[in-house]
Amino acid sequence: MTAPLLVLDLDGTLVDTAADLIATLNIVLAGEGLRPMTRDDAGALLGAGARAMIERGFRLADTPLDTTTLDRLFAAYIPLYEARIAAESRPFPGAVEALDRFAAAGWRLAVCTNKLERLSRRLLDELGLTPRFAAICGGDTFAVRKPDAGHLLGTVERAGGDPARTVMVGDSATDVNAAKNAGVPVVGVTFGYTDAPVASFAPDRVIDHFDELWTAVAAIEASRQG
Repeated sequence: MTAPLLVLDLDGTLVDTAADLIATLNIVLAGEGLRPMTRDDAGALLGAGARAMIERGFRLADTPLDTTTLDRLFAAYIPLYEARIAAESRPFPGAVEALDRFAAAGWRLAVCTNKLERLSRRLLDELGLTPRFAAICGGDTFAVRKPDAGHLLGTVERAGGDPARTVMVGDSATDVNAAKNAGVPVVGVTFGYTDAPVASFAPDRVIDHFDELWTAVAAIEASRQG
């Protein structure tokens, strides 16, 4: 029988990357003479990628932004972010212990994120987490990305999993909708990057801390069997 699979989003779910994302963004904005953005300013866009954060920075400054400028600033952002990718980013409390518990119980683990795959792997390498995952799939790994079901289902396939034995964990509407589109149950975390409470997106379970993940997943598995 195929091993059960736990698929996790990265930014705002597995790792708190906000400080490094915003610090890099503010370097780019400062170069354009714009005011820095705070974590509250960024909100859910912390998990939406650099382009979305750059666009919000310009909107907050009431400054026009054309496609050519956006492309230039995005190109500048990537190497700046990569250089400090784990300066302050750390797994959320209890995350590593939760991964260990699932692995010890025979679960495979995977990451499904809209972050570029290269940057995702670099971050997980820096944090010493890469070997834990059977698959690490970014926003450019496939032709589609979350909330498209193909991104999650492609991750499940690469990890050697079965959608019928998979649970997704995420912090945003993008994650919840990707799971629903793929027919996979999903646990929402309350400590991530979203402009609205994760419960409002109707995940199957909601947790406030990784210590609660085992029980939440067990409830989902029980309901599947019942």
